[in-house]
Amino acid sequence: MGYGLIGCHKKKTSILSLGVMKLDHLDGHSLKLKQIFERCLTLIDEYHPDEMALEAPFFGKNVQSMLKLGRAQGVAMAAGLYRELPIFEYAPRKIKQSITGSGSASKEQVAAMLQKILHFKETPQFLDATDGLAAAYCHFLQNNLGQEKNKKYTGWASFIKNNPKKLK
Repeated sequence: MGYGLIGCHKKKTSILSLGVMKLDHLDGHSLKLKQIFERCLTLIDEYHPDEMALEAPFFGKNVQSMLKLGRAQGVAMAAGLYRELPIFEYAPRKIKQSITGSGSASKEQVAAMLQKILHFKETPQFLDATDGLAAAYCHFLQNNLGQEKNKKYTGWASFIKNNPKKLK
């Protein structure tokens, strides 16, 4: 299970932590769930985040895998709720679209785009880490761009006129 924590100040973001919870060494699903809960609490206690963003469950072909994934997500949510964090969920397609512009982007494409956006060179050992980071950055994009919440644009010309710094 991957995770990523970002710091946000106005329109600027920085990576605080990025990693993967390795669970292969644990016997039994319940021990893995316990480890997820404990590690999430440790990260929350260390970094004191204001909010938690998760990838929402998605429908797959393997029912057993979906059940295990749903339990893992539930345990992560429970850790956040235990520390009274607001929880936000984003569909996998929404996360990919927010980061790359395409809801069908690959994990590799998401990771590469995050490297460019957040200016980190090292390649995470596992793509699950950038999946966690992508959920956090998607949440930032959805809520913290520093734009007025009710600002409406009538077209591209209006958007460009009001956002000249977004053009390169």
